[in-house]
Amino acid sequence: MMNPAPKIITTAPALFHSPCRSRRVLIICAAGLAALASVATALAADDYPTKAIKVVVPVQPGFTTDAVARIVAEKLQMKLGKPVVVENRAGGAGGNVGTEAVARSTPDGYTLLVASPGPLAINKYLYPKLAFDPTEFVPISLLASAVNVLVVRADSPIRSVRDLITYAKANPGKLSYASGGAGTTQHLATELLKSQGGNLDIFHVPYKGSAPAMQGFLQGQGDIMFAELGSTLPHIKSGKLRAIAVGGTTRNQAVPDVPTMSETLPGFVTTAWYGLVAPPKTPPAIAAMLSSAVAEIVKDPDVNARLRNMNLQPAGSTPAELATLVREEGDRWGKVIRAAKITVE
Repeated sequence: MMNPAPKIITTAPALFHSPCRSRRVLIICAAGLAALASVATALAADDYPTKAIKVVVPVQPGFTTDAVARIVAEKLQMKLGKPVVVENRAGGAGGNVGTEAVARSTPDGYTLLVASPGPLAINKYLYPKLAFDPTEFVPISLLASAVNVLVVRADSPIRSVRDLITYAKANPGKLSYASGGAGTTQHLATELLKSQGGNLDIFHVPYKGSAPAMQGFLQGQGDIMFAELGSTLPHIKSGKLRAIAVGGTTRNQAVPDVPTMSETLPGFVTTAWYGLVAPPKTPPAIAAMLSSAVAEIVKDPDVNARLRNMNLQPAGSTPAELATLVREEGDRWGKVIRAAKITVE
């Protein structure tokens, strides 16, 4: 006699048959997974680093951002005992290509970004479609800052910010300014000057980069220009350019006789800075550890001297301090961008 055929169960088990029980189990499972992820993250932070760290710089070699990244990376490698490799990911506009690559990276502390104000604080106001949200990066530390300086050529009759404002008002449309491109701090600083000076009519001559802009300016293109003090100082000392104001909150020891912009236009500040950040969702413990390491690195006499020789101010900050700087800079330049109706495709 043959055994009867086994019964085939055509209904789902009760666990999945009851919507309420299913939802309860899913919530419990999700909570468990979250707890496991939290434990794994804590363990990863405790062991960090166990392999090479990549520092992405979203500009070509030779720029200040790149130089700062390499100085810090060299010492970070010595301190952590693991390779720290700098990778230049230029391309696109405004440093967005390299920045996007880091934003999409695994948030484990092994891919970092060194960037200037553009990618971190300004570009979100300029580009209608960014492939990343700069506010989601995990801040680590401010590395260094630089003062911008307003210069004219030596043969210019303009000798002060007041002279510039007076001449521009008397001769609307006759002055022009050079910059490294739309949306750069050079561009935005001059737009701020135009606004605070009384809606001055000064024409913009944009270049593809600060170096070409300075070369063009030295050759007679543009009447005024904002530029980093470090790269401009040799031309000031040689007598080719005249500094009429610095953008910091106080006078700079490299050019002690040059007044600040705020001495004529109260509240006017324009500086460049370089920050270290990690991809979104990077564990805070890793960010804090790296921040502490960087703070010690920039105090190193060798690093301090190398940065100051570039006319940079060594920094080293907490993640919270860098977050505050990024937010304040974004708010300030965002207002300038909206007022001047600046857009970049």
